[in-house]
Amino acid sequence: MKALCLSLLFASTLGASAALLDSPQKGGLQLQSLSSLSFGPEGLLLVAEPASASVLAIQTGDTGKKERLEKPVADIGAQIAAGLGAKKEDITVKDLAVNPASGRIYLGVQRRPDNAVLIVSVGSDGKVVPLNLEPLSWVRVALPGGTASKVTNITDVAFDKDRVFATGTCNEEFASRIFTIPVPIKNGATASVFSAETYHVAHRKWETKAPIQSFVPYDTKDGTYVVGAFACTPVAKFNVDDIQSGAQVKGVSMVELGSGNRPLDLFSYTDKSGKEWLVVHTQRFKQNAFGPSKMWGARISMDYLDAKAPDKTNENAARRDEKEHDGPQGIEIVDALFGAVQVDKLSDAEAVVLRDTDGTLSLEVAALP
Repeated sequence: MKALCLSLLFASTLGASAALLDSPQKGGLQLQSLSSLSFGPEGLLLVAEPASASVLAIQTGDTGKKERLEKPVADIGAQIAAGLGAKKEDITVKDLAVNPASGRIYLGVQRRPDNAVLIVSVGSDGKVVPLNLEPLSWVRVALPGGTASKVTNITDVAFDKDRVFATGTCNEEFASRIFTIPVPIKNGATASVFSAETYHVAHRKWETKAPIQSFVPYDTKDGTYVVGAFACTPVAKFNVDDIQSGAQVKGVSMVELGSGNRPLDLFSYTDKSGKEWLVVHTQRFKQNAFGPSKMWGARISMDYLDAKAPDKTNENAARRDEKEHDGPQGIEIVDALFGAVQVDKLSDAEAVVLRDTDGTLSLEVAALP
């Protein structure tokens, strides 16, 4: 009876996994480039591949027992290099993602001098294991540029219920793009594309060229939004319900974190009191006015994103006080993100952080406020 129950459970898991991909291929997958990693349900790994202007969906099968990194890995770069037959200085970590189905950490890396793009995973014991793509099922979706343009970059990718979102740029005037891919995900040109226009609070003007650097899907009773952060750093929301491919989507800027910053990662979480927060992890490319590192992060109350009054958006969006730790109310620095080069949510209480300390990368689990 126990064996029968396990068999039924395994069959159910396979069925749920298979439903995410339509007519997948198996074997023969080689990554040409990598700009972003994220996970959907059932261990589904999403890879943004700018070189081919496409998004890959890979069924990892990683849906086992939940795990958590037991202790910090002091020199993760050296371990990655050893596992890939390279020198530490020849390894670049492109992105980090936590698989919510298992808690296992995945890193997209580039190895020199052959410029190979590879994915490794890190288990609870801190050991690095290269991901063997050969036995895995996968599909590749080409992203459309437009009637007379091509995709020049893909900045982020994320799963949201019955579709996948991606963001990037094309080589035309309305360059900023949002892409959607229906689920189950199928090989080929199955994506839709929208042009995105955003009010950049620091510049006091509407812009169409600056891409969404990082985003999260955000579902409310009023509809589904893509909430994205841009360089210099407006946080804006775009309603993506009931729009046709090729249409222009006008965003609403809700918060301004300050000019001179480039967003790297976004995620949302709910704290112990039940309050919802959006975390924006960013890199300062101007002189620091606060904190010990150019890599930093802030959390923003979701109340700002839910604001409907027009006088609280765009040119009147809330502005973070760049010379203070907190303020205005509901915008706070997250101290655990100083020095972080990559970050992803592990749970509503913790995040996985790849931290740079004097040129050495460490991997650790950090508490969320």
